Amino acid sequence: AAPAPLFEGIVKLSNCSGALITLEGMPQDHKALVLTNGHCVQKPGGYLSPGEVWVNKPISRSLGIYTKNMELKKVNATRILYATMTGTDVTLYEVDMSYADIKAKYGIEPLMLASTRPLERVKMNIPSGYWDRNWACDTEGFVFKLKEGAWTFTDSIRYNQGCDTIGGTSGSPIVEDGTRIVIGINNTSNEDGAHCTLNNPCEVDEAGREVVIKQRSYGQQTYHFYGCMNENFEIDTKLASCEMAKPQ
Repeated sequence: AAPAPLFEGIVKLSNCSGALITLEGMPQDHKALVLTNGHCVQKPGGYLSPGEVWVNKPISRSLGIYTKNMELKKVNATRILYATMTGTDVTLYEVDMSYADIKAKYGIEPLMLASTRPLERVKMNIPSGYWDRNWACDTEGFVFKLKEGAWTFTDSIRYNQGCDTIGGTSGSPIVEDGTRIVIGINNTSNEDGAHCTLNNPCEVDEAGREVVIKQRSYGQQTYHFYGCMNENFEIDTKLASCEMAKPQ
């Protein structure tokens, strides 16, 4: 088990994990943001389709955020600022309280989203609010394309062998060890050794060759959010700097 302070700001969802995050320069009076996977969105009929992107969608969803002492505090997400399973696997919720409100009422500080791509061979933690458990792993390398069923993820983060993340860890932040900096988001693993199917992603290289590594786990990039936010920290996929999937 990880020390309790590691879980400050970690989020428990009904089906996944997540994290209370902020971006560099974001003011304390800004509505707080929660990061999780795109496939954790509660969409009637299943997952977001390839190419599907949600921006500024009003919703209502109850979330739990952990304090330093592992006490679970409830907040309500009122908007999906951004969600997709195209290129990456992310959802960014906006909640009904500001960072200052959450700090004053619950004593919880957010984690910081890194603005740059992570490096190889970085020691990391994957704290899961769903399981109340941490996975201590390393970033082993990067995958040109990761294919899972109908979805394709780009520049995925491959974990070291033995990093045995399980169902429910989806949406957990990848936190650089010894810091509170989020360098990516946990999202999938090859459970059975099957080829490019749901819950059994395969790696695809630049030449199109497909490789299956049974029981290997992966995460996705999150630094791209910085290029898709305007000066008021609002999602704007029309920005020239935005490299994330855009609404059709």
